[in-house]
Amino acid sequence: MAATAAAEAEAAAGDEAWCRETVPRVMELVSPRLPQRDACALLAVSPWCHRALVANPKLWEPRYCHLKIINLEFAQDIDDRHFVRLKEMGCTSLQELELLNINACQKVSDKGIETITSLCPNLRALSIYWIVGLTDLTIRHIVQNCKHIVDLNLSGCKNISDKGMQLVADNYEGLKKLNITRCIKLTDDGLQEVLQKCSSLESLNLYALSSFSDKVYKKIGSLTNLTFLDLCGAQNVTDDGLSCISRCVCLTYLNLSWCVRVTDVGVVAIAQGCRSLQLLSLFGIVGVTDVCLEALSKHCSRSLTTLDVNGCIGIKKRSRDDLIQLFPLLRFELVTC
Repeated sequence: MAATAAAEAEAAAGDEAWCRETVPRVMELVSPRLPQRDACALLAVSPWCHRALVANPKLWEPRYCHLKIINLEFAQDIDDRHFVRLKEMGCTSLQELELLNINACQKVSDKGIETITSLCPNLRALSIYWIVGLTDLTIRHIVQNCKHIVDLNLSGCKNISDKGMQLVADNYEGLKKLNITRCIKLTDDGLQEVLQKCSSLESLNLYALSSFSDKVYKKIGSLTNLTFLDLCGAQNVTDDGLSCISRCVCLTYLNLSWCVRVTDVGVVAIAQGCRSLQLLSLFGIVGVTDVCLEALSKHCSRSLTTLDVNGCIGIKKRSRDDLIQLFPLLRFELVTC
């Protein structure tokens, strides 16, 4: 019995020594040559494999030293501590990162944004959708740490105000894409600063923002490179505003759903000026009639593929053949006429 126990103890000690000494060396040799999926699968093979992979930065830093994109969208357990830990480790693998998506990571605060952006000086696209606790301090950290942002998604960040927009306008004159959906603290003053200074904008999403005046909508017409514009719920935009927006001749996407003050006059102006439109939504606008449909057919029939006039009670129902005559390129799975 004693001999058996001694033999078992010796075998166990040998196994532990093998795991402690040999496994890390094997992992160091093998893991850099494995595809990403296989390397991750090794983490679950045994506690020793997991420890060897996690504990030795040399095993994973080469794999991630040229990261361009990180997508942590809806990673609900991510919080400030993870970013702080990366900084404490002297992480350099994010130096070349260009796109960071932490949408809906609700546990991240202004402090977390300060930390992670300090590690990504070459970031070009940042998406922080629906992190409702973030404030203007987040914008200050972003503009201080990331000088090359061209794509910024602030959708749902309800505590960002005109001060944050002023920082964006002052620091990102080359901004291409801006999404401020449901940033309900913003006023004309903040948006106006962006429109005046960020003249290279190609995409502007103002979905579900009803507080802006027609005065500021008129200034959108100065964005000559604009291709995407979402004004869903813009209750104050009028035909005069749309007449100015019609100067955005590159527009391919325009959402005017629930823009209740719009009439045929504004839509006709859009049709005449924006002849590359591919998608147009007039959903819920009761003030438009067949007059605007005829104008769209005359000027946009060679480009328009998606048209939504659901709820436009002034536009009569049409058969498929009639619609084909008006808009030959319409994709009928997306049409609601």
